[in-house]
Amino acid sequence: MDEHTAGAGAVSGPEPDAAEPIVGRDAELARLFHAVDSSADPLLMLVGDAGAGKSTLLDAVARRAEARGARVLRARGSESESSLAFSALHQVLRPVPAEVAALPERQRAALHQAFGAGSAAAEPDLMLIGIAVLGLLSALGERHPVLVVLDDAQWCDRASLDALSFAARRLAGEPVTLLVGARAQPPGLDRRVPVLTLGPLDDAAANRLLDLRPERPTGRTRARILDQAGGNPLALTELARAATEPTSGATAHDAAAQPPAAGPLPLTEHLERIFAARLHELPAATARALLLLAAMDTEDSAIAASAGLGHTEDDAWPPAERAGLVRRTGRDVRFRHPLVRSAVYHAAPFDARRTAHLRLAELLRDEPDRRAWHLAAACPGPDAAVSAELAETADRARRRGGYAAAARALHRAAELAPRREDSARLLVEAAATAVFTGDIAWVEELAAAARARTDDAALQAAAAVQVGRLAAMTVRHTAVFARLTDTAERLTAAQPATALDLLAGAAVVGFYGGRDSQRQRVRELLRRLPEDASPGWLRTWVRAVSDPFADRAELLGLLPRLAAEVAHRPERLTTLAIMAWVLDETPRAVRAFDEAFARWELRGPLPAGLGGAAAWSYVECGRWEQARAECARVSAVGSAAGLGHAVACAATVDATVLAYQGDAAAARARVEDALALVDPLESRSVAVYARRALGAAAAAEGAYETAYDQLRMVFTADGAPVHYHASYPALADLAAAAVRGGRREEAAAIVERSARALAAGASPRLRALISRARGLLADPEEAEPHFRAALADPALAHWPFERAQTLLDFAEWLRRRRRIAEARGPLTEALETFRRLGARPWIERARAESRAAGLDVTDTAPDAIAELSPQQQQIIRLAARGLTNREIGEKLFLSPRTVSSHLYRSFPKLGITARSQLRDLLEGGLATAGRHGPG
Repeated sequence: MDEHTAGAGAVSGPEPDAAEPIVGRDAELARLFHAVDSSADPLLMLVGDAGAGKSTLLDAVARRAEARGARVLRARGSESESSLAFSALHQVLRPVPAEVAALPERQRAALHQAFGAGSAAAEPDLMLIGIAVLGLLSALGERHPVLVVLDDAQWCDRASLDALSFAARRLAGEPVTLLVGARAQPPGLDRRVPVLTLGPLDDAAANRLLDLRPERPTGRTRARILDQAGGNPLALTELARAATEPTSGATAHDAAAQPPAAGPLPLTEHLERIFAARLHELPAATARALLLLAAMDTEDSAIAASAGLGHTEDDAWPPAERAGLVRRTGRDVRFRHPLVRSAVYHAAPFDARRTAHLRLAELLRDEPDRRAWHLAAACPGPDAAVSAELAETADRARRRGGYAAAARALHRAAELAPRREDSARLLVEAAATAVFTGDIAWVEELAAAARARTDDAALQAAAAVQVGRLAAMTVRHTAVFARLTDTAERLTAAQPATALDLLAGAAVVGFYGGRDSQRQRVRELLRRLPEDASPGWLRTWVRAVSDPFADRAELLGLLPRLAAEVAHRPERLTTLAIMAWVLDETPRAVRAFDEAFARWELRGPLPAGLGGAAAWSYVECGRWEQARAECARVSAVGSAAGLGHAVACAATVDATVLAYQGDAAAARARVEDALALVDPLESRSVAVYARRALGAAAAAEGAYETAYDQLRMVFTADGAPVHYHASYPALADLAAAAVRGGRREEAAAIVERSARALAAGASPRLRALISRARGLLADPEEAEPHFRAALADPALAHWPFERAQTLLDFAEWLRRRRRIAEARGPLTEALETFRRLGARPWIERARAESRAAGLDVTDTAPDAIAELSPQQQQIIRLAARGLTNREIGEKLFLSPRTVSSHLYRSFPKLGITARSQLRDLLEGGLATAGRHGPG
């Protein structure tokens, strides 16, 4: 719980009256009221130290919202339940069972799975859970404003924070607000969430708060309280209470003459001592009931009351209320502050705490996860049976997607394991699970603890591999690469299989970093490893990721055998797909991604290796809607796991699609998001993707000089690629911008240098892009062979946008040579492709060229579609396929209400009035795109 005295007036009772003034927080209250009234901030974080007044302000906002007809849903974090995945979300949704029951079956099942009510063998889909919360809150908002208040979020479980913040970010403009109170920003929330910080009260407000006390302190006592409290409202109130209220056998004057003793202890420890001092005057039954409530640390106090050792709730709680330790509403009993719980718990001897936990474990025998934690808290030493129960709890948490909860359970199981080898094994398992939280420091801590408990070389190496798995996906590429390769080198002779596993991680980091020195280091270590060090696919993976073009033909020959090896392992299918993408075999990559995702939906951990490869594959093959959906998925999972590089990569892919669709402003914003997460010098791949996206955005606006400047940064000053894989696809766009921006000579030198560097290793796709670039940069009379070479291979249709760009360039060249009849075919094909993709700026270019070539492009429907925003186009196309608003929302991570709003605004622009007209509109529009005009 959090404090309920935030600068409120006299707080001698269990809870401040709603009419009592809140002192010194006018600006903060106004900010909170505005957020709720205007829905300006769908998610607002209220941060402050314990006792700063977060709960009081949140209560005030909630009371006001309820008085104005809003639906208020609340949850409060607790330390024990922070290990239970989705426990806070369960609190939020518990008051709306009918709305949960009304959700689509898959979403309802996912929530039930998350709350432990579904099949134990299944793992909840985190995306479906987020979409379910999004749809539920949006549906509630259609009837009345909704306020979700999440208090003590520093103790909320990570999975709940992820689901709620996922929904809140997508509810902008809807009458739904999420207010989060916490002592510090929880790791599960986006760092860009608006934060309202509660600092200390100023001197004037602190004095006003003391003046509201029934026995207002004066003189030296007052000065001492002000000095020690440091402007903390709870400390001011409680220190004043302790200094001025009579204690047993003392007068008020005596108490006032003895202010709290000074000392080196932190303020919170002073407060805990104050709270603990009150316990000695309580009846034994009350003390036992309080200890049970403190041990449980839950809002369901009925269990603690019923376990009150033969005393009824009414007998036990009133003395605690009068002492100001708890406050009660009906059967609901809560500590007034987390420090009260801490004081009650730690003031009791271990035997009393053990008895409380054992009693609660018995009461919770039908809730195995909670029971296991209470049994663990009651253990005075190692206990194999309790360790095994915690390991089972961890397994259940993993199946629900609660990786942080599972890792904590395994960590505690390791502490209770009697045998050191078992303890080390559990710690390695905990480290492997903690990988998916993104907390590299925690993974390192667990791995270090495992190494300290065992001399087993295999376990030691396994611990190192787990650290390397996560480190490969963070943004500290240089340091991580050195650690992975150094460890691999040490294990080369003794444990070559583990060394190869580490080298595979290093190859991924090397791809992210893009440094030639790192690639050389990987190749050197790979040569020193025996051929049979590990399954063949892993060696092939290292070769493909670190040097895709040097031995491309040989690597392509290995892919069929590799496909047979991994056919029955979805995660290995993803690895195969990534390798195919790296080798510029996009059609094969797309097929493998499709098969892998159909058999193994992404639920928490990212696929091994390069997180953005799937999205890039879908961009390249023209499935832009699916690419954006994958970007959203990777961003959600990567944000939850703290994997900044994966999120940044997804943002650059998303930015590229937005630029192609003509939303240049949104593209630039996404690039800013990406670059804020990485160091461009460390993450050269992201830096190059970002420049390519910015170049596309500038080209979409016709700002070709700016486009050239951005794309020029994809290559070094002397024309070498900044990244050995990511730079080359920009060659043709660089040439196109150079021609229009007057930089032809410089661009030509870069293109020819790249052609020489790739030589025979260039893929058909790259050869086509180089030919297109040469055609653009060549003298007009020499360009035709290059354009025809760029279009010669029918397989290049698998890259439809790139092929359509080449067709448009070639058609423009033909028309300027007065070969108008020849230009019409390429123009018609290019325009049809651009329309199908929704590439608005290129549609306009192709339309202008088509008119100049005498083609009839007066049809209105496709043009009207092109005028919609990229997101509206996605919604229209999905609606035309017959998807419902809810199904569209699931695919695009929007609420059904937002989908409905976009459709409502789009219909007048399209000249239609019914959803049933969409299919005919789209099919008719595409059919007219190929009509020839006169001549």
